Amino acid sequence: MTFASDNWAGAAPEILDAIAKANDGAVPAYGGDELTKRVEARFAQVFERECAVYFVATGGAANGLALSVLSPPYGMIFCHEESHVQMDECAGPEFLTGGAKLIPVPGEGGKLTVDGFTKALKGFPYRPPHGSPPSVLSLTQATECGTLYSAGELKALCDAAHNADLTVHMDGARFANAVASSGASPADMTWRAGVDILCFGGTKNGCLAAEAVVFFDPSMAKDFDFRRKRAGHLWSKMRFISAQFDAYLANDLWLRLAARANAMGKRLSDGLAAIDGVEISYPTEINEVFACFPGDAAEKLRAAGEPFYPWITPGDPAEGRMNRLIASFRTTEEEVDGFIDRVSAAVKSPA
Repeated sequence: MTFASDNWAGAAPEILDAIAKANDGAVPAYGGDELTKRVEARFAQVFERECAVYFVATGGAANGLALSVLSPPYGMIFCHEESHVQMDECAGPEFLTGGAKLIPVPGEGGKLTVDGFTKALKGFPYRPPHGSPPSVLSLTQATECGTLYSAGELKALCDAAHNADLTVHMDGARFANAVASSGASPADMTWRAGVDILCFGGTKNGCLAAEAVVFFDPSMAKDFDFRRKRAGHLWSKMRFISAQFDAYLANDLWLRLAARANAMGKRLSDGLAAIDGVEISYPTEINEVFACFPGDAAEKLRAAGEPFYPWITPGDPAEGRMNRLIASFRTTEEEVDGFIDRVSAAVKSPA
């Protein structure tokens, strides 16, 4: 049992079956196979419009490469101070963009606001050639705090960015969880709100290594083939990423897996909230739970072999007491309930 990360979970059986099926025979390499072409085209059905789709193996590569298209090396990328591109990608976006500056912006619960974004933007007046030009607004859906932007909130932020001549990138590592929780359509969550490029994640939600960079204006992808190749993410045996997305998108598997993880996250959050002294730091809107345990309960649980991580970020309102727990599509009700019982026992036991 683990609530350390949905990255710790294995692949869904449907995904593994699809990979095994794709293993038969010899097909053209580097995405020249019919399966890859068919699955790329399926994204137009999911998002209800023509789009250009490029498969890569990691979310970090997807984000960095997408941002490299939207920002020049001397540009500025505005993002939440707790965002993955800011905190957890080892300066990958800066590297892949050739040196663009990430500008961290505060916002409660992992979410940016129009006021917060425009205030940050005003702090960098246009001063060529001395000041870097604002280039991109990067949003995360669902956020690093497990919260969601509504379609209306996304549109307001995208409008503010576009009115200031910025483009909009969305880190969608847990986009499936966001769509499954909100009930909004993938189109309403992205291009209809004004998102220019989405990094559509599959790895955290049952895939083995499958991420897609989705351009809602195909003309923006004019040189992405070269960028992906240069970054080492043009897989020679692309059919194995394509096979994963083929199964992932079939019969709404991606949404069913995410809904399962979300339900287990909510069960975990509700159970922990019922324990005296446990505080839930953010609304539990997907499969992530942020909790503060009293006393030394967290340390006792980890020492007893319960893997979950402390959560310390620039926006941490709990001064280092917060912990992040994540359910996955494989998490069971019994595992959740058993963990809640052990937390209750740890809270009640003497220090």
